[in-house]
Amino acid sequence: MSTINNPEVLSEHDVRVEKIGKLRDRGVEPWPALKPVSAPCQKVLEEYQEDHKLSYSIAGRLMNIRLHGKAAFAHVQDGTAKIQIYLKADTIGVDKFEIFKDLIDIGDILWCSGDSFKTRTGEITLNVTEFVLLSKCLHPLPEKFHGLSDIEIKYRQRYLDLMTSQESRERFIKRSSIIRFIREFLEAHGYLEVETPMLHPIAGGAAARPFVTHHNALNTDLYLRIAPELYLKRLLVGGLERVYELNRNFRNEGISTKHNPEFTMLEFYTAYQDYLFSMDFTEQLIKTVFTKICGTLSLTFSGYELNFSQPFARLTLVEAVKKYANLSDQDLQITAIDATLARHNLTSASDLYGQKLLVLFDELVEKQLIQPTFIIGYPVEVSPLAKRDTQDRNVAARFELFIAGMEISNGYNELNDPIDQAERFAGQMEAHAAGDEEAHKYDEDFVRALEYGLPPTSGVGIGIDRLVMLATGTSSIKEVILFPTLKPKDDGK
Repeated sequence: MSTINNPEVLSEHDVRVEKIGKLRDRGVEPWPALKPVSAPCQKVLEEYQEDHKLSYSIAGRLMNIRLHGKAAFAHVQDGTAKIQIYLKADTIGVDKFEIFKDLIDIGDILWCSGDSFKTRTGEITLNVTEFVLLSKCLHPLPEKFHGLSDIEIKYRQRYLDLMTSQESRERFIKRSSIIRFIREFLEAHGYLEVETPMLHPIAGGAAARPFVTHHNALNTDLYLRIAPELYLKRLLVGGLERVYELNRNFRNEGISTKHNPEFTMLEFYTAYQDYLFSMDFTEQLIKTVFTKICGTLSLTFSGYELNFSQPFARLTLVEAVKKYANLSDQDLQITAIDATLARHNLTSASDLYGQKLLVLFDELVEKQLIQPTFIIGYPVEVSPLAKRDTQDRNVAARFELFIAGMEISNGYNELNDPIDQAERFAGQMEAHAAGDEEAHKYDEDFVRALEYGLPPTSGVGIGIDRLVMLATGTSSIKEVILFPTLKPKDDGK
């Protein structure tokens, strides 16, 4: 039996679909042409005057309806605010009111015209003299998100989340403000925004597994970019001395509360400066953003009280491992580090000492770095694009910034010695041949660019999604990416 002929088994969707025909029978088009709007809802609320009637036409989504005989109160929400509307049969006409009562549903988008007034309870309201259905909603709106199944809906159908959650809307508005302010900050300091390729013939710029695609006309494989670094440094060779790019990177890695395969990264490069300058500048940028956007330098995140008002701590990687993993100099000696790893049930995919040291840091230390902390003194062998530190040739002139147990930023003095770079690329190729899928490939054109002369340069990358997580007190990266990458549903829907 067809459900359309049996009202007892009609779904809410079916009921609303039936209303399409009923609306058209009464001369109402469910998706008509646009009607002009004179003001957003927020403006109606702000301009209300007790002793002066003001007329408006607004448009927005119907969020609730309360019928009272031949009158009705409802709320309409647009991108700025939610406002109450009042409809009365005597004012809009009996036929029109019957249409509203019987054929208009929560979720429909309406155009309304009328005068603002204040109810006895003190709520600013639009007394509707005319309304038009602009877009029929064929599904009931969710009430609240709670539980695993609703979290799934929240991420897979973000439009429902934005439609029903003021908190979520404000979070993404704040994200946009953060990105806009970062651009203003960098441009005020003389940085030029540029765009570099998303499709790379050689995967490079960071240690990560790439996504691979194929260009049919050229019959060649291309890679979604891991990072824009090698292209940005080519621009400095060409004479653009302060550049930045704020855009997407793609890494074929796992998904977690801190990782999404597609993410937003800021990278900026400064000629004739070093990583010490970049640490100070990065700290200034983050503090200024939080002051501007959050109005405070004290933020709550995942139960931690983060204090950005003090100078960020600075430790070498070895100092951090000794302090937070409670290890001694003896534990970290070349002859003892394998036993130290084994005591903590850790293994290294590489026989290089620096890689083993990094495993200890990643597994035992990183999650303990809660307050803003710069880690410096990274081994050269885990920093293939960074210059060596002039004070210690075994470590790179490099920093990473950690906050709340997350890496937020990475920066270093850019390697501009083409001979050294070629040797490091060769070493990375050997690592790749030995099974390291994240190792860099040899980029001959980049080495050629360095042979023309890259000025002494410091580069920095900042993870925008994680920065937004901190600014919004959000512990999952999925909450700050409008459309996060998700596992396909089993039912294929």
